[in-house]
Amino acid sequence: MATKHTQTVARLLLAPAVISLLLFSVIPLIFTIYFSFLHYSLLDAGARTFAGLENFQYVLTDPGLWQALANSLLLVTSILVITIAGGIPFALLLNEPIFGRNIARSVAIAPFFVMPTVNALVWKHLLLNPVSGLFSWIAVTLGRTPIDWFSDAPLAALVVIIAWQWLPFATLIFLTALQSLNSEQAEAAKLDGATPIQTFYHVTLPHLSRSIAIVVLIETIFLLSIFAEIFVTTGGGPGLASTNLTFLVFSQALIQFDAGAASAIALFAVLIANIVSGVLALPAAGRLEE
Repeated sequence: MATKHTQTVARLLLAPAVISLLLFSVIPLIFTIYFSFLHYSLLDAGARTFAGLENFQYVLTDPGLWQALANSLLLVTSILVITIAGGIPFALLLNEPIFGRNIARSVAIAPFFVMPTVNALVWKHLLLNPVSGLFSWIAVTLGRTPIDWFSDAPLAALVVIIAWQWLPFATLIFLTALQSLNSEQAEAAKLDGATPIQTFYHVTLPHLSRSIAIVVLIETIFLLSIFAEIFVTTGGGPGLASTNLTFLVFSQALIQFDAGAASAIALFAVLIANIVSGVLALPAAGRLEE
């Protein structure tokens, strides 16, 4: 039913978004596919030879790829569990009519707006440093041996660092949902003799299901591409203990200068990211449609 004029206006309005998508998504993906079939070293950019499927064969037989994949999945699932399990209690607490509630909300949400690099540096030098960090001082005060987190438990340290930054995001989403909860439902449950725990499981938690779906969808997308925190703190080590797929691409391309293999890893990472996002997000998306 649209006229030719309205169709033209619609195309003009969509043009900036389409052009941006082509420039920043489609064209880089095409070049990544192209480079994945080449022997292409950044140290000799002029010498490019056709490699066929050799880069993919090398990548799929490299144990480092599967270690990075396992680390990526462990990081995503661990942080999702922490942020959801921790965000709901924090949101419930911040939703209570306590003195200074607005100030408490601002302080609780503030870490999410800290840049990832700054966040990683604060944890690396001020909190988790085995010599001068706060946790080291607490351990020495209690007569315990300080833990060198980035050497002995690098993946656990990354989970703590990243979860600390994403916990406020989950808290904010859950808090927003709680403010739309009809108080009459909770009051009716209380009049029917329901305990606070029963009220939470049968009234509050079902109301938060869509918010949980949103948190899962958004966090999964961003957590699969974690890079800054790894680069600043562990450098992917020791060995490959804290290397995820994103950092493996960086290592292959800009440390080993093998752009062909790095492109093959990047395509594998895109495939895995879509599979993981689909597996985690499909139930969440279904819940959003209800």
